Amino acid sequence: MNRTTRSNDRFSRQGQGQGGRQRPRSQSPNRRGPSAAPQGEFALPVSTTPALAPVESFAELGMPAPLLSALERNGMTAPFPIQAATLPNSLTGRDVLGRGRTGSGKTLAFGLALLSRTTGQRAEPRQPLGLVLVPTRELAQQVTDALTPYAQSVRLRLTTVVGGMSISRQANALRNGAEIVVATPGRLKDLVSRGDCHLDQVAITVLDEADQMTDMGFMPQVTALLQQVRPDGQRMLFSATLDRNVDKLVRRFLSDPVVHSVDPSAGAVTTMEHHLLHVSDLDKRTVATHIAAREGRVIMFMDTKHAADKMAKHLLASGVRAAALHGGKSQPQRNRTLEQFKNGNVTALIATNVAARGIHVDGLDLVVNIDPPGDHKDYLHRGGRTARAGESGSVVTLVLPNQRREVSRLMSAANIKAGTVQVRPGNADLVRVTGAREPSGVPVVIAAPAPAPARRGGSPSRGNRGRSAQSRRGSAPRNGRSERPTLRGNAA
Repeated sequence: MNRTTRSNDRFSRQGQGQGGRQRPRSQSPNRRGPSAAPQGEFALPVSTTPALAPVESFAELGMPAPLLSALERNGMTAPFPIQAATLPNSLTGRDVLGRGRTGSGKTLAFGLALLSRTTGQRAEPRQPLGLVLVPTRELAQQVTDALTPYAQSVRLRLTTVVGGMSISRQANALRNGAEIVVATPGRLKDLVSRGDCHLDQVAITVLDEADQMTDMGFMPQVTALLQQVRPDGQRMLFSATLDRNVDKLVRRFLSDPVVHSVDPSAGAVTTMEHHLLHVSDLDKRTVATHIAAREGRVIMFMDTKHAADKMAKHLLASGVRAAALHGGKSQPQRNRTLEQFKNGNVTALIATNVAARGIHVDGLDLVVNIDPPGDHKDYLHRGGRTARAGESGSVVTLVLPNQRREVSRLMSAANIKAGTVQVRPGNADLVRVTGAREPSGVPVVIAAPAPAPARRGGSPSRGNRGRSAQSRRGSAPRNGRSERPTLRGNAA
């Protein structure tokens, strides 16, 4: 069956002989196509079909006129590199493997192809036509916000399916019909199990931030969901890294994909500066406090929920408009805190890794690792909150004397060259790098996010059960370092 079945006719014709190809109906989706890398090798696959050349403007792509008008209204005058390279091919129905740092324009790279190829179709109740799988609720909301104006322009219905929110409302939205579903794996699995969603009509599937989905333990759910979508459908996978688990997904579910890498390291960009600030144990909290009191907003990462809450409380008492964001808060609370940060009511967001992906704030020019991350991928994604879409920004990491060797290895693994300086509170280099200043010392109060609504009827989803159990065990995980066990529950 032609891969462009059920797509817009003009894209079907364009795909013939220009990178489009046929996948026989009998071909299993659990196959290793010609692009498969040998077992144990994690290099990017080599396509056997020539890719179409990149474009310089959206007008060259032949997308529906309403989409082009919506792009113009939103100030999108020219495609970013990953969009220019992948869209000519994805619009023909080819699979796509995009590798690149967060903030490089991946959402529209897959979103415009998904919307263009679905335009003119109407989904039956409970039977979406397109699916975007993401690892966290925040990223699901970001993707939804980014694609909604374009979906509306071509009259496609888009719904979001995530844990922590009313599953009944999400089921109702699916029963009313939605062409595109943006989902986290755990909640979508629950809805499929309940019979509220069927994936056999999904012709286009996107995996965004695939590496985090595998890191968070979603590989079984993702695999089970991909086995239910149309075997002749199009798959697009975007990931910052291509390690063992992501490589398995690529080899199993993508066929002769067009491959595009934003940059070899999938990490640093020329608009992002990196700084290691060596501090003493005694000075660390004061240095972090002065950075938080700077002019403008800042995201500051810490290892545990308890530490984030404690730091936010200290900053409020010092006169800094701060709030904590982590998996121990309900989804409505997290949404409210993010909105306060975006509108400037909160200027210092103290976050755990729950915020490392899926949060986009315009004009954010500084990210601080109060606690250095334990993995280079976490470093890249924390830093990806700044210097997005060509803007400039800095990533600063506070390094204690006993952390220097570990952080040096981390930077090497991330392929990052960072400036290093010893700092103390009030130090000129600290001010130069971060804009740090002494806080007012006048305590501030910020209205607390609204409490989570009480649940009525039914049993909680798998993700919510995980969150409740973690909450009962206490704020900080046993090892005091990582919040991933909580993320598994909350991201679903």
